[in-house]
This record gives sequence, C-alpha cells and structure tokens, in this order.
Amino acid sequence: MNGSNAQANPDALLPLLRTDEEAVAFFACVADLDATDPASHALDDGVRLASGARLEQFARAASGDAFCFVGEGGEERPVVYVSLDGEAGPLALGLPELVRLRLVVPWWQDAPGRTPTELQALADEYREGWPDLDRRRDRAARALGLDPAGLPSEAAALARLVELSQGPVAASCLVIGYEGEPLDPLFGTHHP
Repeated sequence: MNGSNAQANPDALLPLLRTDEEAVAFFACVADLDATDPASHALDDGVRLASGARLEQFARAASGDAFCFVGEGGEERPVVYVSLDGEAGPLALGLPELVRLRLVVPWWQDAPGRTPTELQALADEYREGWPDLDRRRDRAARALGLDPAGLPSEAAALARLVELSQGPVAASCLVIGYEGEPLDPLFGTHHP
C-alpha cells in the first residue's frame, strides 16, 4: 500500500463497508460484496481450510457466495472467496487489496478463462449496465480514504488474481467442501 492510500487504522475498512453510505452503495450493489449484515454470514457446515486455519466469513455476494478471512488477526489476513457452485480460492492478501480489486474490476467473477479481447468486451458490457460506474467507484474509494488515482489498472488487478491462484497463497488457502473434497479453483489451476 502506498502512502497516499494508507489507512490510519489498519482495521478501519470493514466498519466502513458496513455503514458508510457511499461504500455500501458501491460494494453491496455494484461490486456484489455485502458486509452490512454480519449475522447472515455463516459458511455451510463442513466448509473449512485444508490447513486447519480459521475461515471467517465477513461478507457475502447476492448469490450467497462467501468472502472469508483466513487465520487469526484483522483486515490484513488473506481473503478467500467460497462459491456455492463448488469453487474457492484466494482473492487478496488483506481487505485493503480486496477493496481495490472490487473497485477496479467489480465483474471479476466472469474473468477466468477469457482472452484480453473478451475481458475488454466483458468490462464494456458491465459498464453499459452501470453508466456511472467511474463516478460511483471514485466516491466509494474516497469514502474509504483511498485516492482513486492510486487504484491499479484492470489488467493489473486481474493479473494479481491469477498470481494468487497459482502460488503458495493458493496452497495455504485450499478450501475443503462439506463432502470432504477440495473445492475447484477459481481460476482453473489444479490443486497440488
């Protein structure tokens, strides 16, 4: 995190994602990350990390998919996405990185397996549905204390997702489903 985007309190984002009007308007509606009702965040019984580390859901998508912290600590913990469709994998090393990803590519779930041309078409289609996307993104970023000019590019954000899905973070964040088998990776990589 660069100095212009540093937070005074490293665990300050989650409360804002739950209560700040601009942040909630973007994340719960546009980026499909709803942290406003913590009581509704509960993983299915048996869904766990292969490592035995703690898996703590802190937000959900409209579909019921889960955003979870890995291990103990605060917002600096790795974030894993657990889909009800049987896929899971790391999205970010901490909530600040996840927030930047969702600000830049709120449509990331549809990115795996697509060519650069297809990704551009996907981004264009998403923007058609949200013609004021940039304005909403910038307002949400500022509400969270982030400079919109300091956000990564779409390409950099997507490359980071792929990087996390293929490295040691993916191995340490392997999610086991309620049937005892590893869930499929988000980005088509294979479990070790």
